Amino acid sequence: MHAFFQYLSYKIDVTMLHINDLHVRISGQEILKGINLDIDPGEIHVIMGPNGSGKSTLAAVLAGRPDCQVTSGTVSFMGEELLQMKPELRAAKGIFLAFQHPVAIPGVSTISLLKTALNEIRIARGQSALHAAAFLKLLKNKLKLLNMNKDFVQRAVNDGFSGGEKKRNEILQMSVLDPRLAILDEIDSGLDVDALRTIGQGIQQIKHKDSALLIITHYPRLLQYIKPDWVHVLNKGCIVQSGDYNLALLLEKEGYDKLGAVGKDA
Repeated sequence: MHAFFQYLSYKIDVTMLHINDLHVRISGQEILKGINLDIDPGEIHVIMGPNGSGKSTLAAVLAGRPDCQVTSGTVSFMGEELLQMKPELRAAKGIFLAFQHPVAIPGVSTISLLKTALNEIRIARGQSALHAAAFLKLLKNKLKLLNMNKDFVQRAVNDGFSGGEKKRNEILQMSVLDPRLAILDEIDSGLDVDALRTIGQGIQQIKHKDSALLIITHYPRLLQYIKPDWVHVLNKGCIVQSGDYNLALLLEKEGYDKLGAVGKDA
């Protein structure tokens, strides 16, 4: 059976993210034209496609960006309707978006951002905020796991960071917040070989059976460190093909043209 139809017929009891016939417009232009996707705990899904296929728009919709107008379709997360939730509630429920272009926040230390974000999520879930000693112990363990220097978190968020440092900071945030679903929007863009390996190994270290990953990328380079369960090709707002890691290798060898995956920026 063709891998795409295998994917559509693949069913288990618990679906973490269920996207059904999702149509989205931005500034009056239809970008997503009927996305169907299921992601279950423990899975790694990869969305690939050329510029303008709608990859980042999909990430933005899931995170709750207000300029994305959903015209039809549904999205449920852990059994709850997602599209009516505000972005901060989505974060509390366990959705994390690693930005393609992380912004700098001068004057705000990375450690302060992490502590505030984690405690806000804990409070929203009815848990008590971590006191300073407990948070520092947690952070120390995460830094060790990711092989990062403790001085890193004393710096202002992304202020003066290199491209690789910004992406490592995104992975550190993901590790500390421990989301159920992490969406990585071109986390590999602009990285050299060494930085790519570091990011890939870091993601592999913090991935666990109760969480899931949705990785958005142009290229399969990162996937040699993070073997996906499913690779989906997005073309002009639709998923046109799905398969395993071998599909990513085929795309690297033959390109998107043979799939007809050519579109304008979106």
